[in-house]
This record gives sequence, C-alpha cells and structure tokens, in this order.
Amino acid sequence: MSAQTDGPYGPLIPMPELTPDALRAAVARIAPSRIPALTQHLFEATTNAQQTQSLAPLRAFVHSWAVFVAIERHPERAARLRELERIVDAGEQDPVEAMAEIRAIRGAAEAEAGL
Repeated sequence: MSAQTDGPYGPLIPMPELTPDALRAAVARIAPSRIPALTQHLFEATTNAQQTQSLAPLRAFVHSWAVFVAIERHPERAARLRELERIVDAGEQDPVEAMAEIRAIRGAAEAEAGL
C-alpha cells in the first residue's frame, strides 16, 4: 500500500463512536450526499434485525458505515480508493495490485474504526 497522508491538518473529523447516530452525524459532515443511502441501509438493517430476531444486520450496518467514515475522513485516502476502484472497474489493466491496495486501505480503515 502506498503511504496515505492527511496533509498538514490530519483527518477531517475524529473517528466517531460506532453507533447509528454518531455514524450518521459523521457522514452528514464528510459526505452529506450519502445520508439517503445510510438512512435506507439503516431502515433495511432494522427491518431485517426485527424479522430475523438477530443483531447481525445492525452489526453489518455499523461495520459498513464505520469503514466508510474511516476512509472518507481522510480525503487523500478516499481519493486513492476511488482511483483504485476505477482501475479495477475499467478492466484496462491487471487489477491484482489495485485490488491488493484496496484490501489494505479497507483493512487499515477497519483497524482505525476498531473493528
């Protein structure tokens, strides 16, 4: 993985608590256009949790959005991830290195979020 720097100011926001409300507030600050997707995902997770009588859908929601926030709060890391995803999606070159770097970025984000 290449070095992921934040510039002179560090991350845009501190890593929030891993609760739906804290994650929603973080997303509202760093990627407000994603609030409808977060809201829909939370609704679906809550519905599935009730139907299955399992917390697994809510855990998956928290995991997904915590990783999103951990990545997006570092603009350079988020931009690099989007570029790597574009490389993989375009299919114009061997995606092995890009996929390995994507895994490394996601792994670092999971660790940063405490997952």
